[in-house]
Amino acid sequence: MIRIGRHSLKQRTILAPMAGVTDQPFRDLCVSMGAGLAVSEMLTCKLELWSSDKSRTRLAHSRHGGLHSVQIAGADPALMAEAARQHVDLGADIIDINMGCPAKKVLKRAAGSALLKDTTLVADILKAVVGAVQVPVTLKIRTGWCPQSRNGVEVARIAQDSGVQMLTVHGRTRACRFVGSVEYDTIRDIKSAVTIPVIANGDICNARSARDVMQYTGADGVMIGRAAQGNPWIFSQINHYLATGEELPDLSPKDRRNALLMHMSQVYALYGEFKGVLFARKHVGWTTGQLPDAGNFWKSFNQLNTPALQLNAVENFFDSLLNYKEVTV
Repeated sequence: MIRIGRHSLKQRTILAPMAGVTDQPFRDLCVSMGAGLAVSEMLTCKLELWSSDKSRTRLAHSRHGGLHSVQIAGADPALMAEAARQHVDLGADIIDINMGCPAKKVLKRAAGSALLKDTTLVADILKAVVGAVQVPVTLKIRTGWCPQSRNGVEVARIAQDSGVQMLTVHGRTRACRFVGSVEYDTIRDIKSAVTIPVIANGDICNARSARDVMQYTGADGVMIGRAAQGNPWIFSQINHYLATGEELPDLSPKDRRNALLMHMSQVYALYGEFKGVLFARKHVGWTTGQLPDAGNFWKSFNQLNTPALQLNAVENFFDSLLNYKEVTV
């Protein structure tokens, strides 16, 4: 169990915030499949931008009734504090601060992982946000700005001293982006340096790697990002393996179909038919990617332009897959 202020997570697995991915339907799906917490897509601290269609959908609360964790990004302590207050007024249970994003458009605003160069500003932002809200504040960082400047331990101590309740660390520096191997030594050093929960993130792709990373670093839990795309049952697999040492198989084709159809229906409900069709394509692609004849299926599926046609195509694809299995067994 992981404690975040007054909240307790029953599972030690967390869905990472990913722009264009971790919207309300996907968060709901991952929580239903075992994620102890699902963090929203990153939102800017500039309140005037919240009225856009993109921000409106990112503000949508999950339907699973669990904790609502909202991630904000920015470089101005006062704006970050006001954004946190506004999110709490809208129902946020946890405010998560992004100091780990390496995207160029975020770095240009001196936000995300760019903040790791200025520990004084890091402290100012954290103290402002923690002081502005009554809910727990969490923080996501990288191990440093570049391999020659891994100051993750320093930032972690600042975070704890500022009142941050949980820290997630991606095991690469800003300069490394998502290239090269993750190094877990800094995460282990951070865990030794602070008493708040530390969550390990980066290249955790299955239950065994989650167990190995937790054992090596001493982390309290793991955050899963890209490995959950098309594979949301990874959370239940990790949970089961940590509890029993036994590996669960992948979801059956029938259960995978049912989960995907439910997810697609939520996508259409959130975005409407036109955008919903576009968003559904990537999730269907991820979910069916390793299945037989997926390539031919995608070619035809990506030409479909209504929810009804997409849902029918997915049902037919999985029906043919199930029938094939029955014939060949």
